[in-house]
Amino acid sequence: MHTGDKMEPIVRLENVKKDYGQGDIIVHALAGVTLDIQPGEFVVMAGPSGSGKSTLLNVLGALERPTSGLIEIEGHDLSGLSQNRLSRLRRDRLGFVFQNYNLIPVLTAFENAEYVLMLQGVPKTKRKKIVTEILHEVGLEGMEHRFPSQLSGGQQQRVSIARALAGSPALILADEPTANLDSKTSASLMDMMAMMNEERGVTFLFATHDPALMRRAGRLIRLTDGLVSYDGAPVEEAVVA
Repeated sequence: MHTGDKMEPIVRLENVKKDYGQGDIIVHALAGVTLDIQPGEFVVMAGPSGSGKSTLLNVLGALERPTSGLIEIEGHDLSGLSQNRLSRLRRDRLGFVFQNYNLIPVLTAFENAEYVLMLQGVPKTKRKKIVTEILHEVGLEGMEHRFPSQLSGGQQQRVSIARALAGSPALILADEPTANLDSKTSASLMDMMAMMNEERGVTFLFATHDPALMRRAGRLIRLTDGLVSYDGAPVEEAVVA
């Protein structure tokens, strides 16, 4: 795993809180999260349902604004960015991998992976080169023209990862990326993402319930009731907590 001990953190959170509801019915999804993530880290975030994992990914991905606290991505304070600049940040610096793949059903594997590059205005010839190489890297060579309905769950998730990587993001956020896959397919995807982390230096932050993915982490963060209850190596006591 690449590390960036002497570099500025790619992610910085200080006392981040996120509340839902109003009046007497308020849920404190995040109760004051403070942490840094360094460039090139392979971080897994664990915790029971309702612990705040998905909410933290949403505020980090600029999909929701926190109730209070500081969030910086590559030194940019998200609270100071307009909606247009937040949209550009999501498009150019963040990659997303979802539990349910979120592929566009009427587009082929190639076209799904190409989509972010089209939004970025990358010329067609360059798009073709980038996407062809990435689909090969994720093991989908020869399947470029298949539609999502013609692919297995594991293959669809590989397309999702290729799409996330295509735009050369600084950070990939993954919400339960192996939840709908069998153990063999999950292990294969974990191998691939670990390789991308090693070879490309891509920073990954996963939310998961999967102990196998937790054990593969370079760093394990456990959330409990919207707070960080563990942050360190994926020792067995933390994995099974």
